[in-house]
Amino acid sequence: MTSASTTPEISGAAATDPLQLIDVDHVRFYVGNAKQAAFFYAQTFGFEVTQIADLTTGSRETAQYLLTQGNIRFILETPLNPAHPINEELVKFGDGVKDVAFNVQDAEKAYERAVSNGGESAYEPRTISDEHGTVTTAGVKSYGRAVHSFVSRTGGYALAKLRRGGIFSPEFKPFEFMMNAYNREHPCGLKFVDHCVGNVEEGRMNHWVDWYENVLEFAMFKHFDDADISTEYSALMSKVMASGNQLIKMPINEPADGKKKSQILEYLEWHAMTPGVQHLALRTNDELASVKELRRRGVDFLALPDTYYEAVWNRVDGVLREHGHEPVKEDHQRVRDLGILVDADDEGYLLQLFTKPLQDRPTLFFEIISRRGSQSFGKGNFKALFEALEIEQDRRGNL
Repeated sequence: MTSASTTPEISGAAATDPLQLIDVDHVRFYVGNAKQAAFFYAQTFGFEVTQIADLTTGSRETAQYLLTQGNIRFILETPLNPAHPINEELVKFGDGVKDVAFNVQDAEKAYERAVSNGGESAYEPRTISDEHGTVTTAGVKSYGRAVHSFVSRTGGYALAKLRRGGIFSPEFKPFEFMMNAYNREHPCGLKFVDHCVGNVEEGRMNHWVDWYENVLEFAMFKHFDDADISTEYSALMSKVMASGNQLIKMPINEPADGKKKSQILEYLEWHAMTPGVQHLALRTNDELASVKELRRRGVDFLALPDTYYEAVWNRVDGVLREHGHEPVKEDHQRVRDLGILVDADDEGYLLQLFTKPLQDRPTLFFEIISRRGSQSFGKGNFKALFEALEIEQDRRGNL
């Protein structure tokens, strides 16, 4: 079995991927106060705040903070004047993900192909350059508020240099945040974006599956129906779309009929009945060490039902033995003490844990995931996870 690498391989522009998508370049959040949000993600999740673009760099419209950890890059953007259009989205949706941007060989060509495939333009190609190199971006609209930008980089802004701490783009400057040294000394071990999950309205999942297949030329990776993901009270259906190199994975969820309100419907109701990014799964090489450090920092994770660990080890180790794999190597008691979920399939096993919502509206949350061969999404944990989510929904009066 294989474990997660620090950085996904740039197998990149394969013949199977006409848009030549390489990897997730960055995830852009619209937030009400980028400085405060940067402190939150630095304090609780161990991100370094490494670059800024604000009034001090000549940006008069918005302030942007670049947060990095491993190969994860978050841009936190906030408007600087009341007339800025970002304010309308903040009032309507609250803080959340606006753009899951993809690094590509040629942003303009990727954009032109996506539009010719039926995609709607979010913005046309634009290039920022200086003596160090160029950054070209262009975007297409996805579900709800979400956008996918294509990003190509040259010279000093090339992806390889960015991964080593290079400047994000010409309008940014280095920034030494007070917690950066501390976070380097006390790492949370998060490496890259494993997948990005979107919630859409009932009956619209297949529409967006077709969109990813036709516009971005993704392929179906996994499929789960309401028989897989259900409890006594609620259910959902999900299909996972993946880029040609399978480094970019975009699961799409829709609610299914149930006795009570599913987590998907709760999200939609608090997101202006508009589709959007529900959660980001962040990969780690060491689930136990990452979760331990995140809990120490105050991250609030979902609590599992007490009965979860009564049967999980027989189930998981049985599946692993059936397919010729070694049993779970992590200490069982430590896994239980940290509240981590475990699942297995024919390829190996995974460990995962989900945070509670990261803001007052019950919308965006994170998943912390480690893979020991398995490339699935924890199908065996769906029932326990849903029960834990329903407990939180009931506490909020939203079940």
